[in-house]
Amino acid sequence: MLPILGAFIVAAAVAWAGRTISSALTARRDEQAQTAQLLALFAPGIVAAAEDPRAVLTWQPLATTARALYPEAFAALDRASGATFPYSAEQIERAHSRWTADWLAWERTHDAECKLKAATVEHELGDAVSSTYGRARLDAVEREKLDRYQQRYEEYARISRGIQALLTRR
Repeated sequence: MLPILGAFIVAAAVAWAGRTISSALTARRDEQAQTAQLLALFAPGIVAAAEDPRAVLTWQPLATTARALYPEAFAALDRASGATFPYSAEQIERAHSRWTADWLAWERTHDAECKLKAATVEHELGDAVSSTYGRARLDAVEREKLDRYQQRYEEYARISRGIQALLTRR
């Protein structure tokens, strides 16, 4: 009877060990699947941010929320990428630099366009440029220049502050 009891205990231990291993493997597979899903979820955001720095402001809050919900999966993604996933501090800094460079390029182009418009008005009007009508046309060009500049600068400043805020929260 003792050998049968021993065999039963061994069989139960083997079954328990098999079930424990099976559960661990299933949990590991589920964790890997979750990590892969998060990687796939944020891939478009990574691409979008590389093309347009404003995308970081849309995707980073989502990443922060997801990081709170799935800390283990994000830890695995951080380890695999060697930085904070989906945007490292370096990537956010590059987005800010690109946003600033894009602004400066727009500013130069805008200034050149407005100078050309003013020169066109002066050329079209010739001596009449100093008339009331001529001054009004030149004033309209200047108002348009300032209005567009102000509008674009507000967007630049808002996005720039938002990107910088992401860096200070790290």
